[in-house]
Amino acid sequence: MALTVESEIELIEGCRAGLDSARKMLYTLYAQKMLAVCYRYTGNLETAHDVLHDGFIKIYTHFTFRGECALQAWMSRVMASQAIDYLRKEQRSGQWMSYEEYLPDVPDESSIDESAYELPQEVLMSFVAELPPGCRTVFNLYVFEEKSHREIAQMLHIREHSSTSQLCRAKNLLAKRIKEYIGHERK
Repeated sequence: MALTVESEIELIEGCRAGLDSARKMLYTLYAQKMLAVCYRYTGNLETAHDVLHDGFIKIYTHFTFRGECALQAWMSRVMASQAIDYLRKEQRSGQWMSYEEYLPDVPDESSIDESAYELPQEVLMSFVAELPPGCRTVFNLYVFEEKSHREIAQMLHIREHSSTSQLCRAKNLLAKRIKEYIGHERK
């Protein structure tokens, strides 16, 4: 269901006013897309649902949208922020791998066959979800949120070099996984 400019303005005003009907419509329109954002960061569907729930509560209780970007883009940033907060809590509780933790070197798999561009999106997203947490978070922030390594380092309280290293590992792991998938599909 696409919104017209007028109906989006009504929706935004209704959410600002705390109207349950507007909140329900917001959830109906954007929950699936926001779940995909949460899943990209957490790599676990159950956790993604928890983060989605917390993100919508945050949106409902602090509807700070000012119209500087598209509503969906603003909501995506809220969800990404919520997911990062969740991952930080996991890291502090010792249930999540540290960004600084050594990951085995992966051979450079940077040359991907052009058929990788034919990879179904859901397959690619499942490969992203399989990445180790540190790599996955940096990859998402860099690729989908278009953050610089400096911004990522500040957000995650890591060194800039750690961000570049995690991104490199993520790309190599994804390239390797894509090559395996393509090789398997061709058999």
